[in-house]
Amino acid sequence: MTDDLREQVHAAARRARVAADELVLATRERKDAALHEMAAALRTRAQEVLEANAKDIEAGRAAGLSEGLVDRLALTEQRIDGVAKGLETVAGLTDPVGEVLRGSILPNGLELRQVRVPMGVVGMVYEARPNVTVDAAGLALKSGNAALLRGSSSAEHSNTALVAILRDALETAGLPADSVQLLPCHDRASVTHLITARGLVDLVIPRGGSGLINAVVQQATVPTIETGVGNCHVYVDASADLDMAEQIVLNSKTRRTSVCNAAESLLVHAAVADEFVPRITAALQAQQVTVHGDEAFARQAGVRQATDEDWDTEYLSLDIAARVVDSLDDAVRHIADHGSGHTEAIVTSDVASARRFTARVDAAAVMVNASTAFTDGGEFGMGAEIGISTQKLHARGPMGLAELTSSKWVAWGEGHIRPSS
Repeated sequence: MTDDLREQVHAAARRARVAADELVLATRERKDAALHEMAAALRTRAQEVLEANAKDIEAGRAAGLSEGLVDRLALTEQRIDGVAKGLETVAGLTDPVGEVLRGSILPNGLELRQVRVPMGVVGMVYEARPNVTVDAAGLALKSGNAALLRGSSSAEHSNTALVAILRDALETAGLPADSVQLLPCHDRASVTHLITARGLVDLVIPRGGSGLINAVVQQATVPTIETGVGNCHVYVDASADLDMAEQIVLNSKTRRTSVCNAAESLLVHAAVADEFVPRITAALQAQQVTVHGDEAFARQAGVRQATDEDWDTEYLSLDIAARVVDSLDDAVRHIADHGSGHTEAIVTSDVASARRFTARVDAAAVMVNASTAFTDGGEFGMGAEIGISTQKLHARGPMGLAELTSSKWVAWGEGHIRPSS
């Protein structure tokens, strides 16, 4: 069975390579037309997707999935329209392929250019959220890449319906259907075969919980971009406008708890703790949020005493860890010890404090007087994103079109030869 599965995954990768070789020559006009065709097909066939998604949700609840994970899995007409709009947004973005990053004419007359090129075959390993299927397919197509999608079994019916629609739309638009393929999802070995298909697959991007991401990063022999978990913090500084701080904390935590840019920890400067701790605790509890607090927070009714584990937890639920700190430097140290390098926010009226925080905090995104929810490819003007990278090489933060390209050097000569040394 393992050998058969390996061949199945490798055969898909070979088909993807053929598709990628065609995509690299596709004009922006052809790719954009295909993206619009894909968006239209999703809207026209939305009922198919909803029926498939209902099967996944029913099976998920029967299997005991948390409501947070069910929310990640769920599709509605509005969400389907949202991913379709994402494809249309990507179609409206500048094509990164062929962009000249730098260039010059050397003293010997050789014309040298560094240009963006597609990665080639991009593998995506992800959990639950079927919207990722569409986002990944659209971004891969626009950047000239073929996508191999390995979703989770919990979204099997949804992903199968979505990919079938996208493949039909690609054929209608005159591009290879194998630009988007869905890999088997019931055997974890299919992930292993994908992430070790060196020479067949050019890049793998894992997107999901820490267990999935760590497994892929540690076992892959194919180059990997790490999209990390989101233990995001909001720090309320001594000079913060407390009305603003309350709104930012509530939005960061409760807007949508199941996403990686949701705040999981709250830090409050001791100078405003007496006023702000009871206020924000009541506001969070009014939104059904369970507060796991240090001693200062635990004095408030209904607050659970935080444990060491709480400071490192990505809850993805209506829970938040909360602590009072003595200074901005203490907040930065706490974030360094417990943060995941995703998004950190400061609420402050002091410019010097904001500059110190943004300079010292080591994260893919840092917000000043803004919600952590803004760390998102769409909000950053990238269209749909394929993930949020928390590593430091090649790509960091929301990954859009440019992050799905590499580069090559192209030299034009007129019979140039290099003299002997």
